[in-house]
Amino acid sequence: MSPDLVAAYGDDRDQVVDFYLPEAGTDAGTDAEAGAGAGAAAPPAPLVLLFHGGAWRAPYDRRHLSPFAAYLAGRGFVVASVEYRRGGPDGGDGSGPRAGRWPETLDDIAAAVDTVPGLARGLALPVDPARVVLAGHSAGGHAALWAAARHVLPPDCRWYLPSPPPVCGVVALAPIADFATARELRVCSDAVRQFLDLPDALDTPDTPGTSDNQIHQDRLPLADPAALLPTAVPTTIVQGATDIDVPPRVADAFTEAARRAGQQVRAVRLAATGHFPLIDPTAPAVRTVADEIADLARERPRRKAVASEA
Repeated sequence: MSPDLVAAYGDDRDQVVDFYLPEAGTDAGTDAEAGAGAGAAAPPAPLVLLFHGGAWRAPYDRRHLSPFAAYLAGRGFVVASVEYRRGGPDGGDGSGPRAGRWPETLDDIAAAVDTVPGLARGLALPVDPARVVLAGHSAGGHAALWAAARHVLPPDCRWYLPSPPPVCGVVALAPIADFATARELRVCSDAVRQFLDLPDALDTPDTPGTSDNQIHQDRLPLADPAALLPTAVPTTIVQGATDIDVPPRVADAFTEAARRAGQQVRAVRLAATGHFPLIDPTAPAVRTVADEIADLARERPRRKAVASEA
């Protein structure tokens, strides 16, 4: 699916965003209706800042999320599908492309959240600045959760914000949301270890400290969404019960960390659903995802965390 507009939010070739616009007469959260054409005389619509997955690795870019972005536009959202810098071709151990670039990957996620809503308004796109939702799938789910937590970072951190971002909330789809659990399960071929540039095994009480482990101590609290709680930002996790790429244990660990921190997280568990149906417009799960985004975009009162089977 081709976007309606492509714009740059920075100088790097990967700092670009694809905009998908709703058809005139389409309300957010409803199925598309016949209209006068994408973006034509459309009323202000919620803006979804959408981050793609792919384990922060270069071969996987925003284009694999294009059908899902177009589907959300058909449900009445303005969708900004964000590209960001990812890992290079060599994982360093013969395993293939590396996961992530530190700190550039997080630089780009932060820059996109800070600039794309204003960029959309500057391009005269029909966005409602009061209704912005962060969303993402897999590693993109990490991006959305992390972006909503930057005000929890230390004030001297390069990504720190003094207050929560001006968004209605976050909908994270099968997110890499808890780094300790993701490392334990070696999610996406141990992508978290590569992203943070960690050693194969963390130090134990019987093992002297190493410079690599110091990198872990420095980076992990800055990048792990489960370590940046509570955020006070309304958060929904949508997880497939049969996901083997990012297993439910990762989302469950994040939800439990949020509970311990005093934050309620809405947890939606979809039965007989794997990793990719959450972003597949032909799968029933995608309607649930769109409904959850629409629910936050309507700025409804916060709901108690629930687990549901659909």
